[in-house]
Amino acid sequence: MASLLQPAAVDAIDLALLEQLQADSSLSNQDLAARVHISPATCLRRVKRLREAGLVEREMAVLNPERLAAVLGHGLEAVVEVSLDRQGSAEQEAFEQRVLADDAVQQCYRVSPGPDFILIVYARDMPDYLALAQRLFTSDANVRNVKAFFSVKRGKFRPRIPVVRRA
Repeated sequence: MASLLQPAAVDAIDLALLEQLQADSSLSNQDLAARVHISPATCLRRVKRLREAGLVEREMAVLNPERLAAVLGHGLEAVVEVSLDRQGSAEQEAFEQRVLADDAVQQCYRVSPGPDFILIVYARDMPDYLALAQRLFTSDANVRNVKAFFSVKRGKFRPRIPVVRRA
């Protein structure tokens, strides 16, 4: 269970560590400490505290889809708008839990106004996408409308949160 850090307990060094970790979480503790100008022991202790507080949710490798395509094929990435017929909190929660459990769904957002959800999904090919659509959208009597937009090129993918403290 993550401990709670009070906002005042997060200082400029913590923010600098978070910024560096977002840019490259594979940095060694020595390199990370050097970049934020603290000792390696202090760096290790602070990063451990930030992780335990839940500020670092997880670390992962971001793969290059163009280079990986030579091995796996290009696949399909789609941005999907989903509107529900009934938008009560129980219906939204049920839909969200179903899509979160599906590995093809990479991201899920509840949005307003407009559709109820925006999903980022990945499929191996069109038959795989069709199976996903059947599984997640067609079989749910509460899904009113689905609009899929297929990515033809990824111009930018930079999942990061600006960590500048507000004044």
